[in-house]
Amino acid sequence: MVKKVIAAVVLIALLGVAIVQAMDKKAEPENVSQEAANMGGLKVGAKAPDFELKTLAGDTVKLSDFKGKKVMLNFWATWCPPCKAEMPAMEEFHKEAGDDVVILAVNIDPHLDVQAFVDENGITFPIPLDAEDIVNETYQVLSIPTTYFIDTKGNIGNKYIGAMNLDAMKQYAKELK
Repeated sequence: MVKKVIAAVVLIALLGVAIVQAMDKKAEPENVSQEAANMGGLKVGAKAPDFELKTLAGDTVKLSDFKGKKVMLNFWATWCPPCKAEMPAMEEFHKEAGDDVVILAVNIDPHLDVQAFVDENGITFPIPLDAEDIVNETYQVLSIPTTYFIDTKGNIGNKYIGAMNLDAMKQYAKELK
Protein backbone atom coordinates (compact mmCIF):
# COMPACT_ATOMS: atom_id res chain seq x y z
CA MET A 1 0.00 0.00 0.00
CA VAL A 2 2.82 2.42 0.88
CA LYS A 3 4.49 1.74 -2.48
CA LYS A 4 1.27 2.63 -4.31
CA VAL A 5 0.96 5.93 -2.42
CA ILE A 6 4.61 6.83 -3.14
CA ALA A 7 4.16 5.94 -6.81
CA ALA A 8 0.99 8.07 -7.00
CA VAL A 9 2.76 11.05 -5.35
CA VAL A 10 5.71 10.77 -7.76
CA LEU A 11 3.36 10.49 -10.74
CA ILE A 12 1.38 13.57 -9.64
CA ALA A 13 4.60 15.54 -9.07
CA LEU A 14 5.89 14.63 -12.56
CA LEU A 15 2.55 15.58 -14.08
CA GLY A 16 2.67 18.93 -12.26
CA VAL A 17 6.19 19.64 -13.54
CA ALA A 18 5.10 18.78 -17.10
CA ILE A 19 2.11 21.15 -16.87
CA VAL A 20 4.25 24.00 -15.53
CA GLN A 21 6.84 23.42 -18.26
CA ALA A 22 4.16 23.43 -20.96
CA MET A 23 2.62 26.66 -19.65
CA ASP A 24 6.05 28.35 -19.48
CA LYS A 25 6.76 27.83 -23.19
CA LYS A 26 6.56 31.08 -25.10
CA ALA A 27 4.54 30.94 -28.27
CA GLU A 28 6.35 31.69 -31.53
CA PRO A 29 5.06 34.76 -33.34
CA GLU A 30 2.62 33.63 -36.02
CA ASN A 31 3.86 36.05 -38.67
CA VAL A 32 7.45 34.75 -38.68
CA SER A 33 8.22 31.82 -40.95
CA GLN A 34 10.18 28.94 -39.45
CA GLU A 35 12.96 29.53 -42.00
CA ALA A 36 13.29 33.18 -40.97
CA ALA A 37 13.23 32.29 -37.29
CA ASN A 38 16.04 29.78 -37.83
CA MET A 39 18.24 32.10 -39.90
CA GLY A 40 18.65 34.92 -37.40
CA GLY A 41 20.99 37.80 -38.01
CA LEU A 42 20.59 40.99 -39.95
CA LYS A 43 18.37 40.87 -42.98
CA VAL A 44 19.23 41.33 -46.64
CA GLY A 45 18.62 44.94 -47.65
CA ALA A 46 19.50 46.36 -44.23
CA LYS A 47 22.28 48.90 -43.78
CA ALA A 48 25.43 47.08 -42.65
CA PRO A 49 26.38 48.42 -39.21
CA ASP A 50 29.79 50.08 -39.10
CA PHE A 51 32.46 48.70 -36.79
CA GLU A 52 36.09 49.22 -35.94
CA LEU A 53 38.39 46.33 -35.02
CA LYS A 54 42.09 45.62 -34.80
CA THR A 55 43.37 43.08 -37.28
CA LEU A 56 45.70 40.20 -36.57
CA ALA A 57 48.42 42.33 -38.20
CA GLY A 58 47.73 45.14 -35.69
CA ASP A 59 46.03 47.53 -38.12
CA THR A 60 42.70 49.19 -37.41
CA VAL A 61 39.94 48.39 -39.88
CA LYS A 62 36.55 50.11 -40.17
CA LEU A 63 33.79 48.84 -42.42
CA SER A 64 32.97 52.42 -43.46
CA ASP A 65 36.50 52.76 -44.89
CA PHE A 66 35.38 50.41 -47.66
CA LYS A 67 32.31 52.34 -48.78
CA GLY A 68 32.26 52.24 -52.58
CA LYS A 69 33.71 48.72 -52.57
CA LYS A 70 32.09 45.31 -52.39
CA VAL A 71 32.78 43.61 -49.04
CA MET A 72 32.59 39.95 -48.08
CA LEU A 73 32.19 40.01 -44.27
CA ASN A 74 32.75 36.55 -42.81
CA PHE A 75 32.40 35.45 -39.17
CA TRP A 76 34.46 32.41 -38.19
CA ALA A 77 36.42 30.63 -35.45
CA THR A 78 39.54 28.46 -35.46
CA TRP A 79 37.72 25.54 -33.78
CA CYS A 80 34.87 25.48 -36.33
CA PRO A 81 35.21 22.64 -38.92
CA PRO A 82 33.02 24.33 -41.61
CA CYS A 83 35.02 27.56 -41.11
CA LYS A 84 38.26 25.66 -41.65
CA ALA A 85 36.79 23.97 -44.72
CA GLU A 86 35.91 27.26 -46.46
CA MET A 87 39.20 29.06 -45.78
CA PRO A 88 41.08 27.70 -48.82
CA ALA A 89 38.20 28.80 -51.07
CA MET A 90 38.19 32.25 -49.43
CA GLU A 91 41.93 32.58 -50.05
CA GLU A 92 41.46 31.56 -53.69
CA PHE A 93 38.57 34.03 -54.04
CA HIS A 94 40.73 36.76 -52.50
CA LYS A 95 43.44 36.14 -55.09
CA GLU A 96 40.98 36.00 -58.00
CA ALA A 97 38.85 38.99 -56.96
CA GLY A 98 41.83 41.27 -56.41
CA ASP A 99 40.66 44.81 -55.62
CA ASP A 100 37.06 44.15 -56.73
CA VAL A 101 36.01 42.61 -53.41
CA VAL A 102 37.38 43.24 -49.92
CA ILE A 103 37.34 40.20 -47.63
CA LEU A 104 37.07 40.84 -43.90
CA ALA A 105 37.12 37.54 -42.00
CA VAL A 106 36.13 38.50 -38.44
CA ASN A 107 37.51 35.99 -35.97
CA ILE A 108 35.32 35.46 -32.90
CA ASP A 109 37.84 33.47 -30.82
CA PRO A 110 40.99 35.67 -30.73
CA HIS A 111 42.04 34.19 -27.39
CA LEU A 112 43.09 31.08 -29.34
CA ASP A 113 46.13 30.92 -31.62
CA VAL A 114 44.64 32.62 -34.68
CA GLN A 115 48.09 33.52 -36.05
CA ALA A 116 49.11 29.85 -36.20
CA PHE A 117 45.88 29.04 -38.06
CA VAL A 118 46.47 31.88 -40.54
CA ASP A 119 50.10 30.86 -41.10
CA GLU A 120 49.22 27.17 -41.48
CA ASN A 121 46.55 27.96 -44.09
CA GLY A 122 48.43 30.69 -45.97
CA ILE A 123 45.71 33.29 -45.47
CA THR A 124 46.56 36.73 -46.86
CA PHE A 125 43.31 38.68 -46.41
CA PRO A 126 42.64 40.81 -43.29
CA ILE A 127 41.56 39.04 -40.10
CA PRO A 128 39.82 41.50 -37.74
CA LEU A 129 39.64 40.21 -34.16
CA ASP A 130 36.32 40.58 -32.31
CA ALA A 131 37.83 40.24 -28.82
CA GLU A 132 34.83 41.86 -27.09
CA ASP A 133 32.24 39.96 -29.19
CA ILE A 134 30.67 43.30 -30.13
CA VAL A 135 30.57 42.94 -33.91
CA ASN A 136 29.38 39.34 -33.65
CA GLU A 137 26.48 40.53 -31.47
CA THR A 138 25.77 43.57 -33.65
CA TYR A 139 25.43 41.35 -36.72
CA GLN A 140 23.36 38.86 -34.67
CA VAL A 141 25.42 35.89 -35.81
CA LEU A 142 23.84 32.71 -34.50
CA SER A 143 25.80 30.13 -36.47
CA ILE A 144 29.29 30.17 -37.91
CA PRO A 145 30.46 30.53 -40.50
CA THR A 146 28.10 33.30 -41.53
CA THR A 147 28.98 35.58 -44.42
CA TYR A 148 27.40 38.92 -45.32
CA PHE A 149 27.92 40.37 -48.80
CA ILE A 150 27.84 44.16 -48.57
CA ASP A 151 27.30 46.30 -51.66
CA THR A 152 29.11 49.51 -52.63
CA LYS A 153 26.50 51.62 -50.80
CA GLY A 154 27.00 49.76 -47.52
CA ASN A 155 23.84 47.64 -47.67
CA ILE A 156 23.62 43.91 -47.07
CA GLY A 157 23.12 42.41 -50.50
CA ASN A 158 23.13 38.79 -49.42
CA LYS A 159 23.81 36.49 -46.51
CA TYR A 160 25.10 32.92 -46.45
CA ILE A 161 25.09 30.65 -43.42
CA GLY A 162 27.48 27.71 -43.56
CA ALA A 163 30.68 26.90 -45.42
CA MET A 164 30.83 28.42 -48.89
CA ASN A 165 32.58 27.11 -51.96
CA LEU A 166 34.44 29.28 -54.46
CA ASP A 167 31.61 29.33 -57.00
CA ALA A 168 29.11 30.59 -54.40
CA MET A 169 31.51 33.37 -53.35
CA LYS A 170 31.92 34.46 -56.96
CA GLN A 171 28.16 34.39 -57.59
CA TYR A 172 27.19 36.37 -54.46
CA ALA A 173 29.91 38.97 -55.14
CA LYS A 174 28.80 39.25 -58.79
CA GLU A 175 25.22 39.97 -57.67
CA LEU A 176 26.34 42.99 -55.62
CA LYS A 177 25.96 46.48 -57.07
